[in-house]
Amino acid sequence: MAKNISEMDTESAASLESHPTSNLQPEQAIDLNETQYFENRELSYIKFNLRVLSQARDPDHPLLERLMFLLIFSSNLDEFFEIRMSGLRKQLDFGRQRPGPDGKYPEQVLDIIHDQVREALDEQYRILNDDLLPSLAKENIHFLYRHEWNEELINWTENYFHDQVVPVVSPLGLDPAHPFPRLVNKSLNFILSLNGKDAFGRESGLAVVPAPRSLPRLIKVPKRIMPDGDNFIFLSSVIHAHVDQFFPGMTVTECHQFRVTRNSDLEMSNVEVEDVASALQGELHSRRFGAATKLEVGKECPENLTNFLLQRFNLKEDALFRLDGPVNLQRLMALNGMINRPDLKFPIFSPGLPPALEVGNDIFYAVDKDDQLLHHPFQSFLPIIDWLRQAAKDPTVLSIKQTLYRTNESSELVEALAEAARNGKEVTVVIELRARFDEKENMHFASILQEAGAVVVYGVMGYKTHAKMLLIVRRVGDKLKRYAHLGTGNYHRKNSLLYTDYGLLTADKTICADVHKVFQQITGMGKKIHPKLLIHAPFNLRKSLIRMIDTEKEAAIAGQPARVIAKLNSLTDPDVIKALYGASMAGVKVDLIVRGICCLKPGMPIVSENIRVVSIVGRFLEHSRVYYFLNNSNQVYCSSADWMERNLSHRIEVCFPILKKKWASRIVAEMEMYLEDEAQSWEMQANGEYVERFNLDEQAEGIQTLLLKQLS
Repeated sequence: MAKNISEMDTESAASLESHPTSNLQPEQAIDLNETQYFENRELSYIKFNLRVLSQARDPDHPLLERLMFLLIFSSNLDEFFEIRMSGLRKQLDFGRQRPGPDGKYPEQVLDIIHDQVREALDEQYRILNDDLLPSLAKENIHFLYRHEWNEELINWTENYFHDQVVPVVSPLGLDPAHPFPRLVNKSLNFILSLNGKDAFGRESGLAVVPAPRSLPRLIKVPKRIMPDGDNFIFLSSVIHAHVDQFFPGMTVTECHQFRVTRNSDLEMSNVEVEDVASALQGELHSRRFGAATKLEVGKECPENLTNFLLQRFNLKEDALFRLDGPVNLQRLMALNGMINRPDLKFPIFSPGLPPALEVGNDIFYAVDKDDQLLHHPFQSFLPIIDWLRQAAKDPTVLSIKQTLYRTNESSELVEALAEAARNGKEVTVVIELRARFDEKENMHFASILQEAGAVVVYGVMGYKTHAKMLLIVRRVGDKLKRYAHLGTGNYHRKNSLLYTDYGLLTADKTICADVHKVFQQITGMGKKIHPKLLIHAPFNLRKSLIRMIDTEKEAAIAGQPARVIAKLNSLTDPDVIKALYGASMAGVKVDLIVRGICCLKPGMPIVSENIRVVSIVGRFLEHSRVYYFLNNSNQVYCSSADWMERNLSHRIEVCFPILKKKWASRIVAEMEMYLEDEAQSWEMQANGEYVERFNLDEQAEGIQTLLLKQLS
């Protein structure tokens, strides 16, 4: 499958000779700091999420997978409002507006985003109501609204309401003694208008009914009630149908569901924080009640009630979104576990295993013989788990060091590390407590490991430990030998079936010594280290990237073949972008595979004519970070770092070379396949918009399908 790397760019040499900009000098009178050369970060993210939403319209995807894409769009949008939108609002609230490299101020960006999100939500619910729900009904999967309930179902829901809902709901009348409650982030609630007086003579006219978080939002109707097909009702429908029973003797004139999204970005100052874990506990509680950023209501909610809610949440009308359906749509993700319809999902696959790493093989022996490269999910993540389990039991293993940023709920890796500690090995685990939305889980894992006798550290205050590293020290004869695993993704088995990532297992002495140095720097103290092969942030990764890009530029100016390929989640760093522009102007062919945010604009006259940006959106989340530089001594690097300011300046990241020619060639060949994909890819235009790439051959297969066939 893999070509030789030296063969990859023979065509680029010819293109350089004929390209009209091949002799441009970087000193040419173009100011690369001008705002026209940068796309807005937030607006670029919205465009990415629209590409996700487009998958819900794609008839080539199985029906339930289309529904999942629709729900992922909701989940992504929530996180965007919880983190990025809250940051923009803070700049407004504190009067500290700063324009980004694109020149737009937060107030401008907020206005554009609100308009774009409003249009996107209208489209999302149109897809749901006009396409997906009718299609699901044809497959005998029904979501029944109140007007569709038959008499037997009406009776059943009333019993469900009294048996399951009433005991756990606390309806809240609003009056001076009962002020508007603090409602939890993203919780489902109802706002009601009431007529009449209660038993105490109160006549407030308004009430709030919070839906209990302990109850499922999606309820499956028993087969004895509706034996044909799979039938579901919403908890919101059950509450709405019987809400008047919470207010006996009064009349409910209006009842509408609503949901508020809040700022969820944790703020931990370095000042006077003696215990990161204790400080984080308090922040996790406050996350549930942060400042509001978005209010969603049912489309029929009258203006007087929406104005009341906006006032209570200190929001303006531009943050109000009217939805034509359930306001907590992503809770429909529970459907996957409630029905058995494999015919409506992507085909099940079994990740492949290189022969050297097959089950039962000695992984130390395999890595001693040769570096091993894994490409998840096409190839299995299990060898990493098996290796750690083997190390935990191996009497010759003396110590294990590992970073954990995210891992799955019942982590086999944590169990293996705990077992190794109980077996008397020196186990050190760097757990990043500030991995967003996994903080609570990581504190739990830290406790398990500490109880087993492992040394647990929380990284470096002010810098998230985002590097993916495992280091094992083993006695071989009378000497100690190091082994390492380095990856582009997290030590998360479930995600390894959903995210594309590379992992390298190696016993290379220099790389392993470098990994040891990085661990020492994180867990101990001392001056800046200087690894020989690894490149690490926040110290020298940005400088090294720019230096390698500049090497390609110099080669192009000298009339030699020059090429950069990078596969990333996001590209936002202005310095790196300007270096890429400079390389393009010198005639370097630059191909970027950027799944999400991209602040660079390709195809602009003179500045970026030689740059192409494609985005792959499909079954698997494209997550691997890979860099290729034709004229660098080590041409291929894998990394935990995107080319973003936060990764290059505020995180501990590791970038590692692929030293074995066969693995480097394979990675480059796979990136070329990504660039050639015309079945599930989008190409960015000079104006920042994306155009879907089509292949007239209806049988054309996307890159993910091709890799599944080749590697699994």
